[in-house]
Amino acid sequence: MDIEFGTDGWRAVLNKDFSPENVERVTLAIGKYIADNFGFDKPILIGYDPRNKADTFSLQCAELLKNKGFNVFYSSRVVPTPVLAYNALAQNACAIMFTASHNPPEYLGMKFIPDYAGPATSDITDEIVLNIDKVFEGNTGGSLHKIDFANKYYGHLETIIDYDLIRTLKTNIIFDGLYSASIGYFDKILGNENISYISLHMYHDKNFGGGMPDPKPAFLKELITKVKAEPNSIGLANDGDADRFGVINERGEYVSPNEIIAILLKHLLKKGLQGAVVKTVGSSLLIDRIAEKLNVPVIETAVGFKHVGEAMRKNKVIIGGEESGGLSIEGHIPEKDGLLANLLILEAMAKSGKSLIDLQTEIYELAGCKFYTDRVDLRLDNKEKISQILKKIKNLTCIGENKITSIDTKDGVKLMLGETTKILVRPSGTEPLLRIYFETDSPQKLAELKKINLIN
Repeated sequence: MDIEFGTDGWRAVLNKDFSPENVERVTLAIGKYIADNFGFDKPILIGYDPRNKADTFSLQCAELLKNKGFNVFYSSRVVPTPVLAYNALAQNACAIMFTASHNPPEYLGMKFIPDYAGPATSDITDEIVLNIDKVFEGNTGGSLHKIDFANKYYGHLETIIDYDLIRTLKTNIIFDGLYSASIGYFDKILGNENISYISLHMYHDKNFGGGMPDPKPAFLKELITKVKAEPNSIGLANDGDADRFGVINERGEYVSPNEIIAILLKHLLKKGLQGAVVKTVGSSLLIDRIAEKLNVPVIETAVGFKHVGEAMRKNKVIIGGEESGGLSIEGHIPEKDGLLANLLILEAMAKSGKSLIDLQTEIYELAGCKFYTDRVDLRLDNKEKISQILKKIKNLTCIGENKITSIDTKDGVKLMLGETTKILVRPSGTEPLLRIYFETDSPQKLAELKKINLIN
């Protein structure tokens, strides 16, 4: 089968395309990339999340690379992606993470993390794909060491997070482990710092409790119920490999990643960070509006944190984030980190002395309006049909009675209809789908936007 790397690595269905044979092919292709670009002295770190057989396949990968002559450092336990990525930076190493992030339990994947500690960019993954099934000569003297990657990461967070400040927070913290890789890490951080919390779902389950390892409202129902039952509480959760976050406010309402990025931008400015905010083309206009009010430049990228991370490496950036629940900040790694996001939320609340609801209200007051979003996925027969539709949309000058004020084509086609209305049409990176994003400043306008037929 052909191996393809998407926006965040190679993923496939376990016991089907994700097989020992294909893992060997991808492992050796990565090994050749490292040997060609860095030599055999480059350490390789390998980690895995709680998914079914992630430990088995990651150990297969480790043995293959050791036998090729690399010095391999293999996680002694389940590890979050951001913890492994930080260690790649700290040890000037490359890393391979076995995870399928927030995908259903039947999936598994391999994510290559170069020594800059962010997602591999397309030029890197293209070279790896070209290496598949190419033979390369190994070296002698390879080694395999088991290691716990936590302590270096914990030490780094102490330089970023004000734990003394968080300890002053009067709000109850409810942490939903969601059967994910954050278990044994986020709770450990809170415990080590004497920060009180309540927890649920604090064990690893390859079936993720019968749901999905995705910190969205549909899979956080028990957390939402718990927050509503405990006065003055907020809820925090992460996805399967803990690089994404999910937040529930004191009313038991889901707080969107767009809102969190806007809140944290304001908080980080008060902490003294300087630079731009990086967002994807799919992220909310709320972030643009808040950045404008705070005199912060905006850098917009294509969808996918590999693009956000690349912009963070090339520019001075306060915060970079995406609408799907990933963010990082200046002084950290150019990789999304759900553990860091959770801590920053607590720090922002403690610093301001305000509830999360109040911080949301404050952001919308600063923006001058509230934004409403929705997305429709349209399945088509083939990618050629998608190209034809995108070409047609790119040439539009108006939609109904709405004049198009600007068009952007960095990722699909983004149509601006004034300052507070956006339609984004972009193809899925993995299947023949068109994703149509709508955003505007009222529910009524949103309903009208969704009635527009862009296809015919």
